[in-house]
Amino acid sequence: MDRSTNLDIEELKMTREQYILATQQNSLPRAENAQLYPVGIYGWRKRCLYFFVLLLLVTMIVNLAMTIWILKVMNFTVDGMGNLRVTKKGIRLEGVSEFLLPLYVKEIHSRKDSPLVLQSDRNVTVNARNHMGQLTGQLTVGADAVEAQCKRFEVRANEDGRVLFSADEDEITIGAEKLKVTGTEGAVFGHSVETPHIRAEPFQDLRLESPTRSLIMEAPRGVQVSAAAGDFKATCRKELHLQSTEGEIFLNADTIRLGNLPTGSFSSSPSSSNAQQTVYELCVCPNGKLYLSPAGVGSTCQSSSNICLWS
Repeated sequence: MDRSTNLDIEELKMTREQYILATQQNSLPRAENAQLYPVGIYGWRKRCLYFFVLLLLVTMIVNLAMTIWILKVMNFTVDGMGNLRVTKKGIRLEGVSEFLLPLYVKEIHSRKDSPLVLQSDRNVTVNARNHMGQLTGQLTVGADAVEAQCKRFEVRANEDGRVLFSADEDEITIGAEKLKVTGTEGAVFGHSVETPHIRAEPFQDLRLESPTRSLIMEAPRGVQVSAAAGDFKATCRKELHLQSTEGEIFLNADTIRLGNLPTGSFSSSPSSSNAQQTVYELCVCPNGKLYLSPAGVGSTCQSSSNICLWS
């Protein structure tokens, strides 16, 4: 080997020894220049951290307890809460329920074994509106009256749907088989009444009365008044007129009596005037007034009788 190669090997050895020596010197501890820094939280910061962690833990426990208490009080279940149950057909409320704001539903119905009760401290109002939101019907149930505002009001039978009562602006129709009035004063009509039949209850009297005005019954084919098991009476304070413009007035009875007729005086001889008169003749004055005259061999009616003159 030549000299240059030996020099290179020696230089490599010196470089290696210098590197090892430098490394060992750097790895030795230098106590005189070393500084120690504490790691972590100490003092009042540590106490505050523990306090906040404890406060958070207490808050979580209180919130969990309140949540469990609310779930228990409100009766939360999988189907709903409290009296409210969510079913496939809709929402079901059990017991008494109170709504503070408007309720919009399509249908409300009760259970099959209990009625539906709508209760309010003031009144209960049911409104019906059209597609534009305009009010078309209203039913108000109050403490003093029940009011219905609509174009036509109907009451129908439950079985066949027959109209029992209907009212609109023009007329009121009663479709029941009979109209029964149980008031002591009967039924009072301010205007005309049109009906095919008026009948009293069994064993009760039927009275048609007008205390201050006249009573008129009219029909194009006649008026029939019959009492099958009792008496028929027509009384008035002043005059009772039986008038037939084209026909006749026919009285058909076993006995026809005209009471309280005045009695005229007629005597053919003084001896006959003293005898008790038992047979009278019915006389008619020219003005239509009737009176009784003592019967004789011939007619005893006189047109110049004082009854006809002073009538």
